[in-house]
Amino acid sequence: MNKYDFDAIIERRHTNSVKWDTNGNENILPMWVADMDFAAPPPVVEAIKKRAESGIFGYTFAPESYHEAVGEWLRKRHNMEVKAEWIKFGPGVVPALNMLIRAYTEPGDKVIIQKPVYYPFFSAIENNHRQIADNPLKFADGQYSMDFDDLESKAKDPQAKVLLLCSPHNPVGRVWTRAELTTLGDICLRNGVIVIADEIHQDLIYRGHRHTVFATINEAFAQNSVTCTAPSKTFNLAGLQTSSIIIPNERLRALYAAVLESNSLTRPNIFGMVALEAAYRYGEEWLEQLLDYLQGNRDYLMDFVAQKMPQIKVIKPQGTYLAWMDFRELGFRGKALENFMLNKANLWLDEGYIFGNAGDGFERINIACPRATLAKALNQLNSAVFSGLAVQYE
Repeated sequence: MNKYDFDAIIERRHTNSVKWDTNGNENILPMWVADMDFAAPPPVVEAIKKRAESGIFGYTFAPESYHEAVGEWLRKRHNMEVKAEWIKFGPGVVPALNMLIRAYTEPGDKVIIQKPVYYPFFSAIENNHRQIADNPLKFADGQYSMDFDDLESKAKDPQAKVLLLCSPHNPVGRVWTRAELTTLGDICLRNGVIVIADEIHQDLIYRGHRHTVFATINEAFAQNSVTCTAPSKTFNLAGLQTSSIIIPNERLRALYAAVLESNSLTRPNIFGMVALEAAYRYGEEWLEQLLDYLQGNRDYLMDFVAQKMPQIKVIKPQGTYLAWMDFRELGFRGKALENFMLNKANLWLDEGYIFGNAGDGFERINIACPRATLAKALNQLNSAVFSGLAVQYE
């Protein structure tokens, strides 16, 4: 019997929610940005309330217990042994990616990414005056894989200094195998390319798949990489902007620390620290039940679409609470597809083209919501597709 109620509908409009309050049209159902419509684990809520009761919210620092909680979680869930000094604070993974790129590259250098991929990677590179080197994923038989021949070619470029690894991959939902990560790691190692692994979705893995932390494969990879983690996706704590950046290599750690210091970003959010510790120490039971619920949502999505909208193909996610959907058989792409979703289906998803040109004709949907919300979204989509407007709308 489930202890936690993931079917509960929590009203999020008029709470300054990026997901629910930034469109301006309350008739549109938002299922785009990657936060969940579930309450955080009760121990986290209680820990925040207890800390708030002091009434004093002055400057804070990351205590020893923070490092212990991160280390214990990674050891238990991912077989990763972490020393306390390896763990550096980050004000969110995306800000950390920006700072890591500044730490390890110079203007004009190239950063390798694997499109279609999480679009803030693009701005983290270009806003810092670096160049994108695209190693596009291959798509065949409804599944994505890495193109290692192309990666070798891109990594050999002396201007290529860093690879941003999205693992598990957002938006396509791949959980990379140990063999795939080993091949990638060997290519980067022999070409002097540092791997920055965004593993923020590492805890959200569906049954039958196993996440491998890149740095755990061997010591050489650990010394040539950075692991970016956070409780934000796992426990729905994104607004607390607290991440852990794990850097075993002393030189790479010092470079990142220097950029943190230069931006005066060394002090964490007081509630972020409290929430992280409570989540990692007392949130595992909640997470296990969440994973079962998310798997139910994933299977519901796939069954619904296969039975009622066979023109649309769902790329079965192995991890994350995001699903990548192929709409190309409907016959329209780009802005036409975006307009159809917003104005005919009354759905706000993430448009595939924002993840790179290879995503044009796809949509990313967030399924971390009560089943009733997901059902409403799919029924709206089904009505729009079969209204006869799908192929005609431009």
